Amino acid sequence: MFTRRSLIAGGASVGLAAALGTTPVRAAARRAPLSDVFQLGVASGEPDPRGVVLWTRLAMDPLALDGLGGMPDRPVPVQWQIAKDENFKHVVRGGVEQATPQEAHSVHIELDSLASGAEYFYRFRVGTEISPVGRTITAPARGARSRDLNLSFTSCADYQTGWFTAYRRMAEDHPDLIAFLGDYYYEYGDYKYPVRDQAGGECLDLAGYRLRHAQHKADPELQMAHAIAPWVVVWDDHDIENGWAGDVPEQPDPPFLERRAQAFQAYYENMPLRRAQKPQGPALHLYRSIRWGAVANLHLLDTRQYRDLYPCLGGKVGTVPADCTDRFAPNLTILGQEQESWLDGELRRSEATWDLMGQQVFLMEMDWVNGEGKGYSNEGWDGYVASRNKLAAAIDDNKRNGVVLTGDVHSHWAGEIKRDYTDPASKSVAVELVTTSVTSAGNGLDEYPNTKQLLDENPHVKFFNGRRGYVRSKISQSEMKVDFRSLGVVTQPYAPAYTSGSFVIEPGNPRLNPA
Repeated sequence: MFTRRSLIAGGASVGLAAALGTTPVRAAARRAPLSDVFQLGVASGEPDPRGVVLWTRLAMDPLALDGLGGMPDRPVPVQWQIAKDENFKHVVRGGVEQATPQEAHSVHIELDSLASGAEYFYRFRVGTEISPVGRTITAPARGARSRDLNLSFTSCADYQTGWFTAYRRMAEDHPDLIAFLGDYYYEYGDYKYPVRDQAGGECLDLAGYRLRHAQHKADPELQMAHAIAPWVVVWDDHDIENGWAGDVPEQPDPPFLERRAQAFQAYYENMPLRRAQKPQGPALHLYRSIRWGAVANLHLLDTRQYRDLYPCLGGKVGTVPADCTDRFAPNLTILGQEQESWLDGELRRSEATWDLMGQQVFLMEMDWVNGEGKGYSNEGWDGYVASRNKLAAAIDDNKRNGVVLTGDVHSHWAGEIKRDYTDPASKSVAVELVTTSVTSAGNGLDEYPNTKQLLDENPHVKFFNGRRGYVRSKISQSEMKVDFRSLGVVTQPYAPAYTSGSFVIEPGNPRLNPA
């Protein structure tokens, strides 16, 4: 059994050291003493039927202000192993990877030739130190129908506004896969009244972004979630800068493309991503698909890097009135033409029961103004109506069971996506599940004074909860069972999680059925 203790402790015993071998790493370590290098934990990600990515980043001082974690300015050899059991009696692969200062002493090991749909355990070693043990899972073989997908997802983790208990509760569920949908951290400087103190000021350069990642990765509850299952990640604005759109920043200094390149570099270094996601300056190809046998495809989208500038408010983010016609412009895009074409092709070729789309911002129409007036966010897909209509048409025309997974808004929502919201008789073609945040916006409330009126005025929206937490789902050939998990408090640690809403979605019926 994979235990909570093994997640934290890592089992640095003499027996484990002997199993990994000693000579090459000891020789290197003698050049300069290294100690306590696994303070940022371990992670895996990007599962496919033949392998996964294993990740760690070495740091002796995670909060060193230069962002280099107190490591020496030289490569450090890192041994790794992957086994069928957490005691490593049945090791199937192993090797040595160089952790270099050019990539903040991170390592990304892309494994193949593993068994499909199988559970594995992995660990790393530097000198005599052995990392915590991580658990990972490969995706089922193409066409396999025998393994369901237990998928959890969340977004928006602000270190200063609370404790990361949601990660702990997610880990306790033992999911097969975790999807993080943006704002892994916040780039802001210090708050006036933080719940927890943040190291460093606003992230403006490579050192700042590396430091912010390191402080988050040093959190024990985030480490639990990374070690329990493979992750897939997408960014949103705060992973780089608030409100950025394409090549346009919110603030001009420092020069944005230089800042973005450095943020992308740190993002790659600190996530279990494949070499295909290694940045080229200010460009990083993040959109991609993860396939889980014949059960589900998870298409991960990038609604930041290729979007047109926000309509109607001079390029600023905000709530726009109903008479803002620019948001209906036929060529205005949130994905960019190349990504739109890619996603259309993925849906057209899909043979899975479910097509999940993990992305950042509200996709279904949402009138945020109570009463007779109407107002729509130009940051979400309401600002890019033609893009939404193209996606809704692709889901409908290809007869896909579409479920959109969304973050960003720091609250749980669930609703139905219409083919065309300008047509009152338009049918539902997909479902949207919006996860709340890990901590962003503080404790929150289950319901706000205007919640009922918002739901009444947006009848396709079926559920709201304003606490922090995550979404847990079990996806099979016959149904998708969804639990919205909420925490009553994040300004104090270790709050229990409770289910604030549960729904069942059935193939061929794009509606939310209460569980």
